[in-house]
Amino acid sequence: MLPLAKNALSRLGVRSIQQTMARQNHPKWASDFHDKYGNAVLASGATFCVAVWAYTATQIGIEWNLSPVCKVTPKEWREQ
Repeated sequence: MLPLAKNALSRLGVRSIQQTMARQNHPKWASDFHDKYGNAVLASGATFCVAVWAYTATQIGIEWNLSPVCKVTPKEWREQ
């Protein structure tokens, strides 16, 4: 690789890292929607999801096919 191209690529990598770090350290002037309402939207969405699943699991009559162990007694064997 030519020394000029090698030098340009090495500087490009360092510069992009420096720009990324500067972007991360830059303070925001004003809060946006996610800063104001992000946690409330997340909590209300999770609550809604749990409520819908709780209603579905308890109110619409699904047969859950639970294990019959210790609940079913065998019938007597009949000789034919």
